[in-house]
Amino acid sequence: MKAIICYYSGSGNTKLACEKIAREIGNVEFTLFDIVTDGVPELELFDVVGFACFTDFGGIPFLMQSFIKGMNPQKQYSFVLNTYGFMCGKTLLMLHDEVAAKGFNVFDGLSLHTPENYPPMISRGMANEQAPNNKELIKFNDFILSLKQNFDRIDQKIEIKEKKIYIGMIATLLPGYPRTKARKDMGDKFVNQELCTQCGTCETGCPYNAIELNPFPVFDMEKCYGCWHCYNHCPSKAIYTKKMRDKGHYPKPIAQFKAKMQG
Repeated sequence: MKAIICYYSGSGNTKLACEKIAREIGNVEFTLFDIVTDGVPELELFDVVGFACFTDFGGIPFLMQSFIKGMNPQKQYSFVLNTYGFMCGKTLLMLHDEVAAKGFNVFDGLSLHTPENYPPMISRGMANEQAPNNKELIKFNDFILSLKQNFDRIDQKIEIKEKKIYIGMIATLLPGYPRTKARKDMGDKFVNQELCTQCGTCETGCPYNAIELNPFPVFDMEKCYGCWHCYNHCPSKAIYTKKMRDKGHYPKPIAQFKAKMQG
């Protein structure tokens, strides 16, 4: 059996979670597909298609939303996963609905609590470095076991019914934010030219192609969606905003989370 997980991971947290799923379900040939760098997937080659992304202002990142909408209708089985730092909001439900609208049979889904990668939250002392806690990690492991059992049923040609996604009462009451709110919240970006080495990390890493070196980074705010990738990943911490400077960076998964995902 073959399965693909199409993921969007800004800091690497979501990718680590996907790698754990692929590693622990050993009887399935997994392909991990980065929707930012890997082009267009040939979904028809796979029996199961997973979708994974982080929570962006209580919803799906614009890039993942566009990726799903751009696909041709499919009939495969699917599962969804979202990671979140402070609050998952309606992300899992929205992700389920977008994928189901394309014709997939979504048989499972989970929201996984992870360390925070949003600089303003980290700077306020809300980094959630211990996430997921033991209870949350057990829930994630149970989710992986459930996936494995369903993969076995699919392999045996046993029909699986679509699973209804439930979210908490608080998440239900949260408003839906426009995808441009993240950009507005981040605000204009600036570059400390004394620190900038013109390495191009921000330009090549920007998932929205909103940065161009000339010779220092120039930001196109019409394309930017406020994902903080350039801020988090600048090796010399030369990029800053009016709200954030020299603090709250999350360029890659912290050691505690890596250990939990690799354990």
